[in-house]
Amino acid sequence: MEQRAVVASILSASLVVVALALNQGVQGIGIGVNYGTVANNLPPPAEVAKFLSQSTTINRVRLFDANPEILHAFGDTGIEVTITVPNDQIPHITNLTFAQQWVKTNVQPFIPATKLIRILVGNEVLSTANKLLISNLVPAMQTLQTALVAASLDNRIKVSTPHSLGILSNSSPPSGAKFRQGYDTHVLKPMLNFLKDANAPFMVNPYPFFGCSASTLDYAVFRSNSGVFDDNTMLRYTNMLDAQLDAVYSAMKVLGFEDVQIVIAETGWPSACDPAQVGVDPKTASEYNGNLIRHVTSGAGTPLMPNRTFDTYIFALFDENLKPGPTCERNFGLFRPNMTPVYDIPIMRNSVAVIANSDCKAFLSIIVVLSLICAWV
Repeated sequence: MEQRAVVASILSASLVVVALALNQGVQGIGIGVNYGTVANNLPPPAEVAKFLSQSTTINRVRLFDANPEILHAFGDTGIEVTITVPNDQIPHITNLTFAQQWVKTNVQPFIPATKLIRILVGNEVLSTANKLLISNLVPAMQTLQTALVAASLDNRIKVSTPHSLGILSNSSPPSGAKFRQGYDTHVLKPMLNFLKDANAPFMVNPYPFFGCSASTLDYAVFRSNSGVFDDNTMLRYTNMLDAQLDAVYSAMKVLGFEDVQIVIAETGWPSACDPAQVGVDPKTASEYNGNLIRHVTSGAGTPLMPNRTFDTYIFALFDENLKPGPTCERNFGLFRPNMTPVYDIPIMRNSVAVIANSDCKAFLSIIVVLSLICAWV
């Protein structure tokens, strides 16, 4: 009888665990996406918001401006929205009156219906090498924070800014990475201090695509590979993204801010490019983004940041046909303008349902086995 009671307890606990897992599978694990609009063929924002909220598991979007039509469209969808102060407005935001008016115009009319969670001050500002923008970046962030405090919005909406990996003077091995001299103490240290005090994340744009070659393609897209060994930590890296994130973490640690959260503001893989590019096709893009989603939401973390997930925004929602530069710049989209997928990745709700159905079959098999065990004892 005691054995039967024990098995019955195990069966009950197993039911709870598997039911919770199934519920997670049906809901899907959320992922973010960058909603760029450098195109002349995109669907209306209202259609986009409806599509994302009803047909995908995307639960966060990042805008490169504060487009009011888009902000209205995401009202009452539950999708978290991040907006951006364009680079050219950074010097103006250092003026408190201007910052307060910016909040009054671009934030307050849309909340609480639209779930605004973050304002980004510029994008990859340090990479511009523009001394005016760089010198005003942290003061602009501080002033915008003051404006949010005055409006009692500082607990709901956080201020940050995204960086390219060009802020690192070196990134290999990951444990030895440091920020560029000059930027480290004069810009990034006060910025990290601000972010820590405001409980806001440090945001980076890691792109294994731009760092890989034919010999490192498997490493870049999370395929099986021999890995890269860090002699300082005796840790092995099996994918490039982990190495890039740990390089950022190590540089932050040098300045004493390893406890500040890291958010992946941009990462992605194009589905088409100029002939000279390696590993650019829909299959490889699907591999990278699909493996990316599974990895950052798995809780595995990285070798230096184990057991954690990372808020991640894939670049980009749509192919943008007016973007300048090489062909790949116009082909990073997950969706075509008619909102059909460019390739298959696990963000469509119907694909989540298929996974849940297969989980259900596994669940029933477990129940049968446990029931037989219970009857046997």
